[in-house]
Amino acid sequence: MVPLPAQGHLNQLLQLSRLIAAYNVPVHYVSTSTHTRQAKLRDHGGWDPRAAANNNLHFHGFPVPEFHSPNPNPNAANKFPSHLQPLFNAASRHLRQPLAALLRSLSGTARRVVVIHDSLMASVVQDVGSVPNAETYVFHSISAFAIFWYFYETLEKIEPKPTIETELQNKVPSLEDCFTTEFMDFIVSEHGHVGLSSGSLYNSCRSVEGRFMDLIEKISGNKKHWSIGPFNPVGSTEKKSSEHRCLKWLDEQESRSSVIYVSFGTTTSFSDEQIEELANGLEESGAKFIWVLRDADKGDSIENGGIRKAELPVGFEERVRERGIVVREWAPQLEILRHSSTGGFMSHCGWNSCMESISMGVPIAAWPMHSDQPRNAVLITEVLKIGVVVKDWGRRDEIVTAEAVAVAVKELMGSEEMRRRAEELGGDVRSAVAEGGVTWSEMDSFVAHIGR
Repeated sequence: MVPLPAQGHLNQLLQLSRLIAAYNVPVHYVSTSTHTRQAKLRDHGGWDPRAAANNNLHFHGFPVPEFHSPNPNPNAANKFPSHLQPLFNAASRHLRQPLAALLRSLSGTARRVVVIHDSLMASVVQDVGSVPNAETYVFHSISAFAIFWYFYETLEKIEPKPTIETELQNKVPSLEDCFTTEFMDFIVSEHGHVGLSSGSLYNSCRSVEGRFMDLIEKISGNKKHWSIGPFNPVGSTEKKSSEHRCLKWLDEQESRSSVIYVSFGTTTSFSDEQIEELANGLEESGAKFIWVLRDADKGDSIENGGIRKAELPVGFEERVRERGIVVREWAPQLEILRHSSTGGFMSHCGWNSCMESISMGVPIAAWPMHSDQPRNAVLITEVLKIGVVVKDWGRRDEIVTAEAVAVAVKELMGSEEMRRRAEELGGDVRSAVAEGGVTWSEMDSFVAHIGR
């Protein structure tokens, strides 16, 4: 397993590692020393016994030379985490050689060496071609919906061109301002190495994105595709994996589905002005809430020490203390979403967060920041219809006002119909990963294929 060293990517491939290890397949998880440690420290609990074969999971953390690692810029016009670019460059340059040595070592004792790599780490695995009993598979860390639109817009010779309703086409935003120019160059460079792969894997479920998986298969030639998500555990657990104060606070809430969880992932840093508006909006809404307020991860550290502590409006925490808490440290997101008191999720719509929320049957207030997130927001609100828009991507340069936040929270938390749809979709996903379900069967198919 070779993830891009960013939390959403690290987490997804660690979860997949556990699932494959449960088939009695030894799995070797490879990243930088810092990010291997980060993946383990932030690991979710509550794993199904079928996925608990930890003895088959081996971690390899390779050092990379020191690199420039700036703080995130909360006032940047483009919200893409450009401060992580030096990390991505360092990983792509310095992990290739130690990975190649590991592959050659494993190939001497294994019948076959299977490399599953993030689509943005293709250059790191380019030496697989020199290992006679090795093959590679691309892991797409984003939605099938976003992947399909990328193919649809960039592949010149798609015959026949799929028919997509005009209304949906008009709602899918362009990629303008989703990335920096430097990261777009990085994508192009990495995708130049993807052609050697034997197939593609998706952290998605055909119950959620079956239409778009079918379209990808129709337009992508002879490559094999497996939709084997969600990777995260989906069942309820009697025992919590942590005693975080969020979970204790949720246990004290009397009404079910009464709390909105507010978190924008590990690559978002808000300006002071936006933090004030969000705080005032949550207060205005009257809703109970858990708000994870922390700056984006730095590239060279798993701790946020030294990064600014965002200031809240004077007296805010005291005024809302009966119905809300602010968390400035790492929070157990999956367990918060799983909790019966959680009834909504205000999210940046990173795909990891979307799949976790969908699998737990929790509707989403969509506030996209960059990358695939604007298109994921369209999937959530327009296609699946399990969410509301907090910030429309067409108004991405504007501050979201307190009034807009309050309106979105009230709409999300007050919609029984939206909650019903989210719960039904969550039930479909849980059925898909249960024995005999479509995801269970597709995972069996993939493992049978690599073990052929």
